[in-house]
Amino acid sequence: MLDKVLIANRGEIALRILRACKELGIRTVAVHSSVDRELMHVRLADEAVCIGPASSTQSYLNIPALISAAEVTDSVAIHPGYGFLAENADFAEQVERSGFTFIGPTAETIRLMGDKVSAIDAMKKAGVPTVPGSDGPLGDDDAETLATAQRIGYPVIIKASAGGGGRGMRVVHTEAHLLSSITLTRSEASAAFGDGTVYMEKFLENPRHVEIQVLADGQGNAVHLYDRDCSLQRRHQKVLEEAPAPGLDPDARAAVHEACRQACITIGYRGAGTFEFLYENGQFFFIEMNTRVQVEHPVTEMVTGVDIVREQLLIASGRPLSVRQDQIKVSGHSFECRINAEDAQTFMPSPGNVTLYHPPGGLGVRMDSHIYTGYTVPPNYDSLIGKLITWGVDRETALTRMRNALDELLVEGINTNVSLHKDLVRDSHFQKGGVNIHYLEKKLGL
Repeated sequence: MLDKVLIANRGEIALRILRACKELGIRTVAVHSSVDRELMHVRLADEAVCIGPASSTQSYLNIPALISAAEVTDSVAIHPGYGFLAENADFAEQVERSGFTFIGPTAETIRLMGDKVSAIDAMKKAGVPTVPGSDGPLGDDDAETLATAQRIGYPVIIKASAGGGGRGMRVVHTEAHLLSSITLTRSEASAAFGDGTVYMEKFLENPRHVEIQVLADGQGNAVHLYDRDCSLQRRHQKVLEEAPAPGLDPDARAAVHEACRQACITIGYRGAGTFEFLYENGQFFFIEMNTRVQVEHPVTEMVTGVDIVREQLLIASGRPLSVRQDQIKVSGHSFECRINAEDAQTFMPSPGNVTLYHPPGGLGVRMDSHIYTGYTVPPNYDSLIGKLITWGVDRETALTRMRNALDELLVEGINTNVSLHKDLVRDSHFQKGGVNIHYLEKKLGL
């Protein structure tokens, strides 16, 4: 078992990792910026190290500072959480070269799946269904590019190979705008990611966003933990998730579950990961793989009973998976609402002092949050302050519990998006299940 783990993150995910470490008897080191001294996991960790000022570039993204903190505390492993450096292959590589265990995939795997072109190619070879596209980066031959678009069929979407989080994308509906759109996307990609490589895919007009959670130990064992629906999004950012995804074609669902499991074995994957798909007309189309724990991992934990972060720690200890595929079953249904410190209508961040915090409770209710009464939400980081998760024996029970839990949740002193979630869980279309990725933005008039 790992002796001491440095948690290279902040907020709710840092607290989540700390709790898993404590269950396994692993000592913890919390790193924090100068404005994060009062974070709950910093108070609870065995040791704490300040790694820099408030700016994330000088603290949570400062690789030398993180590795130095691991060295001075005699840590043996580093858990990156999500965001910040979690999918940074250079960080994973430097962690391993410095003699520590990186709790996640190898740097080579992160690079393979971080580049959208190489990821799609790897998935095709592994038998995972992909979106019809250019089968590689677009070259400088305009005639060939136009012919590729004709073969795929309009509308198409131009994507930056190094893009992510909804950035570096442009939809093209007609041939007249194709070449200029490619030039513009290349320029933006080069400025944003330092890589102007772009590729082309068929643009699916009304898909859902469905993802498959996987675990693999790098020793030839892999399992899938079924699926989640993450279609309620605003500007490509997820707002509310559920597991399992409602109303999927059962044969297509079973096939994609197994394809993802086999793909993990094929690429020698290690750790927790998520295959993200667009789902339309009973078909799955791979878009990317996240090589880390996801924000929405709790809904999968609630319906499978598998502690994903605990498994990450065990895998990093060199142990084989503790569960087999035939032992994993889906029980009931789960929802997660992302609670942000922001105005529910304008979405402007709302940092400040939390004058009152009362989390909801009851059967099937879970609140993952690092805030407490008296805590000050800093303006320097993502606005996520918690995740409200409910479980029920069926979808309607879980949804009823979410409505009640949102009514019970109290956060005062700052603005939150709780009122938006109260509206969403009472929305007639969402209650039926299966809304597409454009539904929320249309509902909000964006």
